[in-house]
Amino acid sequence: MHIKSQILIAITQATIITGIQAQYSPIQTYTGNAGKTLAETTPGNKPFNPVAAKNAPNIVYILLDDVGFGASSAFGGLIETPTFDSLANNGLRYTNFHTTAICSPTRASLLTGRNHHSVNVNTVIDLAVDAPGHNGYMPFEKATIAEIARENGYNTFAIGKWHVTPTPDLTGAGPFNRWPTGRGFDRFFGFMAGETDQYTPMLWENTSKIEPDLQGKHLTTVLVDKAIDYIAGQKSAAPDKPFFLYLTPGATHGPHQVDKQWIDKYKGRFDAGWDKYREEVLARQKKLGIVPASTTLPVRNTGIKPWDSLSAIEKKVFARFMEAYAGFLTHTDYEIGRLINYLKTINQLNNTLVVLIIGDNGASKEGGLTGHAIGINEYIDGSLFTQKYEDRIQEIEKLYDEIGSAKSGPNYPNGWAQAANTPFRYLKQDANSEGGTRNPLILFYPNGIKERGIRTQYSHINSVTPTAIDIAHLTVPAVINGYKQEPLEGVSLAYTIPNSQAAGQHHVQYFEISGSRAIYNDGWKAEVYHRNGTSFANDKWELYNLTDDFNEQKDLAVTNPGKLKELQALFESEAQKYNIYPLLGDTTVRSIEKLTKGPFDVRRQATLYPGVAQLPARSAPALYQHSFSIKADVDLTTNNEGVLLAVGGRFTGFSFFVQEGKLKVAHNNNGKLVYLESTRPLPTGKAILRYDLSYSPAKNLTDAAGTEALYINEVKVAERSITKSDATIMPYDEGLDVGKDNGSPVAPVYKSPFVFTGQLNKVIVEHLSKP
Repeated sequence: MHIKSQILIAITQATIITGIQAQYSPIQTYTGNAGKTLAETTPGNKPFNPVAAKNAPNIVYILLDDVGFGASSAFGGLIETPTFDSLANNGLRYTNFHTTAICSPTRASLLTGRNHHSVNVNTVIDLAVDAPGHNGYMPFEKATIAEIARENGYNTFAIGKWHVTPTPDLTGAGPFNRWPTGRGFDRFFGFMAGETDQYTPMLWENTSKIEPDLQGKHLTTVLVDKAIDYIAGQKSAAPDKPFFLYLTPGATHGPHQVDKQWIDKYKGRFDAGWDKYREEVLARQKKLGIVPASTTLPVRNTGIKPWDSLSAIEKKVFARFMEAYAGFLTHTDYEIGRLINYLKTINQLNNTLVVLIIGDNGASKEGGLTGHAIGINEYIDGSLFTQKYEDRIQEIEKLYDEIGSAKSGPNYPNGWAQAANTPFRYLKQDANSEGGTRNPLILFYPNGIKERGIRTQYSHINSVTPTAIDIAHLTVPAVINGYKQEPLEGVSLAYTIPNSQAAGQHHVQYFEISGSRAIYNDGWKAEVYHRNGTSFANDKWELYNLTDDFNEQKDLAVTNPGKLKELQALFESEAQKYNIYPLLGDTTVRSIEKLTKGPFDVRRQATLYPGVAQLPARSAPALYQHSFSIKADVDLTTNNEGVLLAVGGRFTGFSFFVQEGKLKVAHNNNGKLVYLESTRPLPTGKAILRYDLSYSPAKNLTDAAGTEALYINEVKVAERSITKSDATIMPYDEGLDVGKDNGSPVAPVYKSPFVFTGQLNKVIVEHLSKP
């Protein structure tokens, strides 16, 4: 038999066995009678599409970003979250729930109910490596909850942060099969990267780029508005049809931006500092029953100073960082409250399963010891760690009044991150630790979960989708979209709902991010803290009994070597099973050659046309630390001006533009502006306007690193020496534009979008050395 026929028969048989139609929607058997006329015809009355079971619940996943275990008041924190409190008080709190320690892997695991290496998402999707378990391409054989829900007759909506589409696919060429609408969602509105500005975000609707101007609204408000719009449209058209909503705001990932009224709410409330915060929160957690009564606080993480030892200026700016963060989280709670109230208004809340996950990992370490006020690139380019501590504090103080506003891109210092993680040590990215991986989980479902209280059974982010499937009584088809499905890997928590004392069923779980790794087995945990950029030969295994040592303070590796060896062997077994190797994070540089390749990564030259807007920097032609040339093919008249090519925005970026009759370049290095301007005016008529960067490798950001020059029709009209900082062009929050500067302006000498008024035919980016 022909192979194609065999495959089709296998798919058909699998579909019949499950009783669920696959999305290829095969021709239905007609059960009516087709007469010669309409009067003689009886309809079949058989639905062509899957129909949900009667009274099937709506399902809402709400996943926040970078919120520590001890931040929200629902889990003992000092930041007010009345909506979360209400959901928790009228549902179940899970206190032994774990994420993967960083965003993309957590989301991939949540959506699929599998381990993150099992679906090829080993770390943030931007750094996917061309190897099994690491390449960023989630297999279609491991369906998302949206794909499963749609097969069960649900509408499916994704709103907010996505961050699991392979970066090479984030161009106008797609392919779009691993965008949200390609992975089971009927509609998508949100951003594709790990973070975005809360006032000028990089947004898409479905697969179309939309303008970033929110008319002064905060992004979380816009996201909740859109969720309500989608639900309103669906319930108006099909009131009995359930929906699945995946709501993932950018909050509270940096930048910590929110309207001033929310920041002012916390004015002075953190002046006592992070040490006092930890003490108060631990006491509240004990009172709530969130942690064992015997729990004590671990020592401060490395580098964090006692609050009382800080200078007056340090205390002032550090407290302001936390005020902005707290306002951001409380605002997020308010906006989620609007959604909950809307569901109540339209009589849908009682029949809605709400899964609230307060953080996709532990609190963020991306603010370093001082915090940062400009943006994420201070962390990415390393300036956060190389600039003198005292100089950073003084610069931040100058921006004190702007911290948290749209004029800043802040993230708090690590002292507050550990406080938000109370009572744990370590932070986001530290997959070895409970501080990096333990997050609050709340289940709320008035019609289906009558129980209240706390559940302490061990669980993981891969447990959520199996749990939702069980509670909602969904059927998982053997075949979805023509792909035979592989088993779920998470352990459903449905068994814990009626019995708080039920014996745990999740016996083994591995963790690994950038070399930091751990293995859990029935209360025991072996782990390695790996410092990124160092040899794995320096790694040291630790051993903890979490049953007796809730927050990992008593290392038993020396006193119980047998148990450690047993767990190390178990980790090796899991590593082989789920493609954890190769470990990343040692001294090996993750060069572009090792990353999953995109369409621009394999070409020496790229031709870009006007209309390209906010193409993510990692998806665009690389401008990072190498020699390259940009040529703009233009037709000029008098008084032309505008941007030829820009990447980034007001916090970090690069712009190649025309203004006041001159050809110009602007480098925005974390808010520090450097310009180059032609010595002669532009001609009229056809012209080639060129920018060359000649890069000489350098060690420090402030070191000399070559030259840059401007040319008009092959005539050099400007040149200067550059630093490594000038050549470090890979802004994260805003993408690459041709013929304008979308979003916020790279340089304050013009206003966005500063559209080029001449005729821009094309822009050619040529790589003169390897990125």
